[in-house]
Amino acid sequence: MRRVYQTAVTLTLAVTASAALALSLSDLSNQDASSGLKAALQKGADVAVSKLGVENGFLNNDKVKIGLPSVLDKAMPLLRMTGQGQKLDDLVVSMNHAAEQAVPLAKPLLLNAVKSMSVTDAKNILTGGDTSVTDFFKAKTSAQLGQKFLPIVKGVTDRNGLSAQYNSVMGQVGKTGMVPAQQSTVEGYVTQRALDGLYTIIGDEEKAIRQDPVGAGSAIIGKVFGALK
Repeated sequence: MRRVYQTAVTLTLAVTASAALALSLSDLSNQDASSGLKAALQKGADVAVSKLGVENGFLNNDKVKIGLPSVLDKAMPLLRMTGQGQKLDDLVVSMNHAAEQAVPLAKPLLLNAVKSMSVTDAKNILTGGDTSVTDFFKAKTSAQLGQKFLPIVKGVTDRNGLSAQYNSVMGQVGKTGMVPAQQSTVEGYVTQRALDGLYTIIGDEEKAIRQDPVGAGSAIIGKVFGALK
């Protein structure tokens, strides 16, 4: 008898959970939608910073690893022939270490963006497609993060002699418009790539949440994103 009762309770809970996830978007209150999205935004920020803001967080992740600016990459064979190979390899390492040191600065700004999210923002994110969480972060934080990242990145990349040489040459070439503006300095290039990497990992987390809301480990995330299924 006890086993039958336990089975009944288990089935009841399962049905209740399924019903909760079967909610449609119109069934969600503004408060639930806002709370669920804030939880998802915070989770995305936490995961991205914890993955990238550690030693070799960029260097050991092929998806976000920062390679040489295209101008240097194209000249790589010739530069190696002239004995510059090790300097170039060292530059790649220093660029990726610069990015990993800058990324932890992102967390306060990302969390502030979460706190500032309005009901309108929540509705736009819910109906905005698979990258709407990431797009929200980009719109709210990219300019400020770029300003915060740049001096940290410059402090690291300036220690590499080739970085200074590159900046000197590109400062002149950049005036002709022959290279992209973001590649005119090593620190500018690394800052942009660090931001790209950060939003890439946030985007991966967003996709994971949308694909498996329950697996996110949060009841409110499961409820809100489950309603989008």
